[in-house]
Amino acid sequence: MVAITPDGRLYARHFRTPISSRCVIQALRYVHRKIGRPLLVVWDRLNAHRSRATMDFVSAHARDYAVAYLPAYAPELNPEEQCNALVKHAMANALPGSVDDLHRLARREFGRLKRRPEMIVRFFRHAGLSVTGIP
Repeated sequence: MVAITPDGRLYARHFRTPISSRCVIQALRYVHRKIGRPLLVVWDRLNAHRSRATMDFVSAHARDYAVAYLPAYAPELNPEEQCNALVKHAMANALPGSVDDLHRLARREFGRLKRRPEMIVRFFRHAGLSVTGIP
């Protein structure tokens, strides 16, 4: 799971299981600890984002999280999709010998992207998203 901010920060949590409510909640806690202030979370329509467990968690922490949803079937409006596409492109010819190798490759590529905040800012602009106070 990847969280990005309009000022170019990237936070990635890698799970070796299907994304569930438990994973989403862990990722929310992780990003909140890193950023340290209330978050507006903009999600696609993944079932784990809309599950009762996730919504109960967000409701119980209403001071820390507000949620907005992207329209259904609108990946072009989701700047995080561009992050994933860039990482997938970088790994297109990779031949990992194991799940551990795949995990290392993905972490390396997200790490490279993390060091290029200007790219993440461009992803927000490309999606047509304007955020007040961000250059």
